[in-house]
Amino acid sequence: MSVKSPREFPRDNAPEGTDVWVERTAERELTGFNVRGVSIPIGRGEGRITPGELLKLSLIGCAGMTMDNSAAHRLGEDFALRITARATSDEKENRYLDIAEEIELDLSGLTEDEQARLTDLLSKVIGRGCTVERTVTADPAIRHTIINAAEKDQNA
Repeated sequence: MSVKSPREFPRDNAPEGTDVWVERTAERELTGFNVRGVSIPIGRGEGRITPGELLKLSLIGCAGMTMDNSAAHRLGEDFALRITARATSDEKENRYLDIAEEIELDLSGLTEDEQARLTDLLSKVIGRGCTVERTVTADPAIRHTIINAAEKDQNA
């Protein structure tokens, strides 16, 4: 069964009760939005980011934001930071088996003991404070509800 749906959703405001959403823009292409006006093209084409890349970016972005104050306190407010993520995929199960984060900092101004203490501290800070990491490692329940948008509009 194939039905052509001419429906488009208004882009001027967020769906009620949510702060992020995606909308289909073409075959296997979406645009993600948040309530602060940011849009992210999602897909495999040029200028788009894949969902797997978004997952990895969410993890390393959360790690960077979580550790920022602790690192700035020890390295200075204008410290340089780069975090990378590499994933090992299981093609048969269609999932990542492992995601390795690498945090690059200039530690040359610290002694070996201070470097070790900072490494330990930042690992603990990220482990305790990064909501994304804590959620992913906790095996969260994810529910999918299909809603007929035409009926939803009639009931509004």
